[in-house]
This record gives sequence, C-alpha cells and structure tokens, in this order.
Amino acid sequence: MSESGFVDYVTIFCRSGKGGAGSAHLRREKYIPKGGPDGGDGGRGGDVIVRGNSQLWTLLHLKYMKHVFATNGVNGSSALKSGADGKDAIIEVPLGTVAKNSETGEVLFEITQHGETKILMKGGRGGQGNNHFKTSTHQTPRYAQPGEPADEGWRVLELKILADVGLVGFPNAGKSTLLSAVSSAKPKIADYAFTTLTPSLGIVSYRDDLSFVMADIPGIIEGASEGKGLGLRFLRHIERNSMLLFVIPVDSKNIREEYKILLNELKLYNPELLDKKRILAVSKADLLDKELMDEMKKEMPKIPYFFISSITGAGLTELKDKLWKSLNA
Repeated sequence: MSESGFVDYVTIFCRSGKGGAGSAHLRREKYIPKGGPDGGDGGRGGDVIVRGNSQLWTLLHLKYMKHVFATNGVNGSSALKSGADGKDAIIEVPLGTVAKNSETGEVLFEITQHGETKILMKGGRGGQGNNHFKTSTHQTPRYAQPGEPADEGWRVLELKILADVGLVGFPNAGKSTLLSAVSSAKPKIADYAFTTLTPSLGIVSYRDDLSFVMADIPGIIEGASEGKGLGLRFLRHIERNSMLLFVIPVDSKNIREEYKILLNELKLYNPELLDKKRILAVSKADLLDKELMDEMKKEMPKIPYFFISSITGAGLTELKDKLWKSLNA
C-alpha cells in the first residue's frame, strides 16, 4: 500500500438515534366505546457501533467519512403496537483502534479482537405507551413517555498497530531493509533519513510453517517524545508491540549511546514501554571483519544482541530464533 494509503487518526461527528415516543391512544371501537388505553411503546434509537475487522490495517476508509448517523426509533401506535427500533450505524475499524472523546481526550474503549463490538454512541430509549400507566384508580391515562434524545458529538479514532515485534531505531538504521529481508513486505528503501513515513507490517515466516508479525515504525530522533521529527505520531504504535527489536547500524558513532537515546525517548513517551522485552540487532554487519566485530562486542549494551546483514543474510536465522523464543517464553 502506498504511504498516502495509511491513515491512523480520524475525527468523526457521530449521532445516535433518538427513541420513538410512546402512544397515548385510547381504544375506541363501535361496540367498545371505552376500551381503555392501548398505546404502544416507541422503538429505541439506533446505536453508533465500532466493530473490529482483522482484514483492515488502516483508517483510510474513514478519512472522508465526517458524519455517522444512526436512525431514530419509530413512535408507538394504537392496538399496543410498538414502533420499530432505529437502525444501528456500524463503523468497521482495524484491530488496535482506540476511541476517544475529542474534547476531553478520555479513552472510551479499544478494539483488539476480530468481530468485537463497542457502542460509541448509545441510542435513546423508546418511550412507554399509556398502557403502562393505567391503575385501578386511573384507568384511562392520556399521557405517554416521550423517547429519549439522541447522543451526538465528535469522536476520535486512533490506530495503534498490533504486532509481535516492533522495530525501533534512528532514521536510515536499516529497519526497512531488515523487514524486507525477513518477510514479503516491500517498504520503501533509500539512503536518506525518514524514508519510512508510515508503519509497515510484515509476516515473518519461521520454522515448521510458523510465523510472527513484525512492524517497521518510522525512525525516532532525539526529542521525538516532545514532537520533534515524526514525533508522537508514530511512537504510539510501539505501545502495542509485544517486544521491541532495536536496530542500530555498525557504522554509528557509538552503539551503546544510540541505544540509550532511543531508550530514553521511549521512557519519556511512556515509561511502561521499558517493561517490554528488548533485543538489539546491529545491522550492516557485512561491513565488518571478525577482528573488528570482536572489538565492538566489548561495547555492546547489556541486552541480547546479534550482528546481522540484511544483504548477505548473516545472523538473520539466529535473530529469528531468539525472537520466536522470546515471544513464546
């Protein structure tokens, strides 16, 4: 999918249906002049519902859908006939979508399962007909309940990509190249910063027809947690990854220092990200000879690490073994 085809944030004005009014009808027939109340109930207003769809991975289809309206409930009528319920409005979203109140920023719910449904706007209840209000002392009530009003307002839908492994690194660290080497994903690859402008997902094949999902997150820079570079827009995608694979190239000035900067940006954005399992992939290892590689090992951060080359394939099998064992520990 092209970069312009990825949308992870939309704002939509939603309105549920109002409830139908109850009927205050009194039964009047030729031979039954005082038949009593027979007003039916009003139908409930339709809900605005959000439903998870595992076939979607972007909010693109909602980009130009600025209004979502459910229909109103129908009024009750005579002969105790209830009005029809309003039709629900259903919004299909990819897994990992969070719904928020646009004014307060309050998180309303999140969708993580295929077919899971949550009510974004509750429809109004239908009013009761006058038949409900008759008593032994008041047998012909001439009133009924009105239907409840609709609910309306702006809501935010925000996507956080669900993946097993999230790639974390500075721009041009080799993340996209690694993803294309271990999966069938085809992210844009070029020798300049911020080649990746949208997250990419790839399914990594493992032994015995097993697989796991890897996400290439656009590059982080120092200050990203404050909105610099691509900033906060993509840091949230890391929240949903089961574990983090840091990618730092061998030609960086100081691998340990770069790792600390990346870790600090994640901590500033959300300290809980540091609770995730972490592995380091030192990319572009085809530039090294054994002597230099042995020397660099003395300066590695104290987490599991692998020297890899997405060009020659060196170290990729061992890396996938470690990722699979960590995911299934």
